Amino acid sequence: MMTDKQLTTNAGQPWADNQNSLTAGARGPVLIQDVALLEKLAHFNRERIPERVVHAKGAGAKGYFELTHDMSAYTKADLFNGKGKKTPLLVRFSQVAGEAGYPDTYRDVRGFAVKFYTQAGNYDIVGNNTPIFFVRDPIKFPDFIHSQKRDPRNHARSQEMQWDFWAHSPESVHQVTILMSDRGLPASYRTMHGYGSHTFKWVNQAGEVFWVKYHFRTNQGVHNMTNEVAAKISGEDTDFLQNDLFNSIEDKDFPSWTLYVQVIPYEAGLNYKYDIFDVTKVVSQKDYPLIEVGKMTLNENPENYFQDIEEAAFSPANFVPGIEASPDKLLQGRLFGYKDAERYRLGANFEQLPANRPLNEVQNYQRDGFMQAENPGGAVNYEPNSQDGPKEVPSAQIAPYDVTGQVAAQPYDSSRDGEQAGALWRLLPKDEQDRLVATVKAGLGSVANPEIQILETKQFYQADPEYGTRIAQALGLDIEKIKN
Repeated sequence: MMTDKQLTTNAGQPWADNQNSLTAGARGPVLIQDVALLEKLAHFNRERIPERVVHAKGAGAKGYFELTHDMSAYTKADLFNGKGKKTPLLVRFSQVAGEAGYPDTYRDVRGFAVKFYTQAGNYDIVGNNTPIFFVRDPIKFPDFIHSQKRDPRNHARSQEMQWDFWAHSPESVHQVTILMSDRGLPASYRTMHGYGSHTFKWVNQAGEVFWVKYHFRTNQGVHNMTNEVAAKISGEDTDFLQNDLFNSIEDKDFPSWTLYVQVIPYEAGLNYKYDIFDVTKVVSQKDYPLIEVGKMTLNENPENYFQDIEEAAFSPANFVPGIEASPDKLLQGRLFGYKDAERYRLGANFEQLPANRPLNEVQNYQRDGFMQAENPGGAVNYEPNSQDGPKEVPSAQIAPYDVTGQVAAQPYDSSRDGEQAGALWRLLPKDEQDRLVATVKAGLGSVANPEIQILETKQFYQADPEYGTRIAQALGLDIEKIKN
C-alpha cells in the first residue's frame, strides 16, 4: 500500500534510511555520526518504565458511568447528582502479586480501579474484587507485599513466605478465606464484583456527613474457575483475562456493573458493632442494605495500551468535593503511597499524561520538573499575589470532625478478627467448603515449618471450629494443638 507519510526523527527531521546504518565501507565499522541510529537505540533502551510494585499485571478499558439514582441527599459530588448524568471513566483490573509477565489466572486478589473524569476533577475508586484486605495498618503493607513477592535468596515465589506472614497476622484470616475460596480464581474480569473496600465519607450541600462503602456488582453474573482449569489456562495463555476483556469489547459485548453504596449515618457508624474503619471487616448488608447509584459500562478498548493503561495513575487521594477520606488507617497510608509511587514510576508531572489529565482546566502554582509540558508561560508562580492568580475554593473544604486521644503506636481491636471469616465459612455451600479446604491443603500443606501450619490453622479454628478441624485433618495436624 502506498503512503505519503514521511519518516522522521523525533525532532522532525527527514529520516533517509531506516534499514541500513552509516558505515565506513560495506563491512563497516558503524559511524558514530549516524545520529538516527543513536536516537533509535537510545530510545529503545528507555522504552520500559518501572513496572508497578504491586498490581503490575493488568488490563483496562474505557467507558462511562450513568447515574440512575440521584444521591444529592447524601453527597454534593457532581457525578452523583442529577439522574441520567453520564461521566466518562477508565477502569484497570489487575493482579496484586505477580510481575507484568505473570499468568493472570493464578490465584490472587484482583485490583479493581476506576477513574471518573468529572467536571470537578478526577475521582478515583481504587479497590479490589474483595470487600476487605489482609492488613489494616499501612506500616504492615510493605511487609505483606514482600511476603507475596520473591524469596530474596533464590528469587522464587514462596508458599512459606506468604503463609508465614498470614500465620503471624491474625487479622488476615477473613481475606485469606476469601482468597482460598472460589472467588480467588475469577473466570473473567467481567464476572467479578468490585469494591472500594475502605469506608469513605460523603458530605451533602447542607453539610451533613455520612459514611459509605462502594459495591460494583457485575451484571454478567459471578463466575469462577477451578484450580485445574486455571492451571491449564495459565500454560496456554498467560494473558487470558486480559484477552477475554479486550475481545468482549471488540465484539461489542460490553460488560457492565451496577454501583451500589451502603450509607451509614455518621454517629451510627462510629458506634457500629464492628469498627467500620478496620478494612479487614465488612459492614453487614442486613444492617445497611445496598442502595443503587448507577451503572458502569465499558465500551472502548485502549487505542494504545502503554499510553491509555500503563501510564494511567490511580490514587485513592483523588477526591472531589462531596467525597472525603475516613480515619481508616490503611486508607490514610494509601493517600500518600499511591501518588508517590507514580512520581517514581512516571515522573513528577504524571498527571499531565493523557490518561491522567482531568477534563477541567488545571490552575495552580506548581512549575517545572521532569517532563513538564504545560508551564503557563510567564504567569505568576507564587501565592498570595496581586497578579490575578488562581484563588482558593472555600466550598471545597472538607467537613470537619473531632479527633482526640493519646499519640502512640496503637493497634485496632483484634478480639473479633475471626468472627466474619467464620460467618463466611458457614455461608459457603458444602462443595465450595470442600474446594477451599483442598486449596488451603495444597498451599499451606507445602510449607515445611509445622509452626506456621499450626498458627494458621488455629486462626481457622477460632473463626469456626468446623473450619479449623477440617483444615487440621487435611494437613494431618494434632487437633489438640489447634484447640489450645
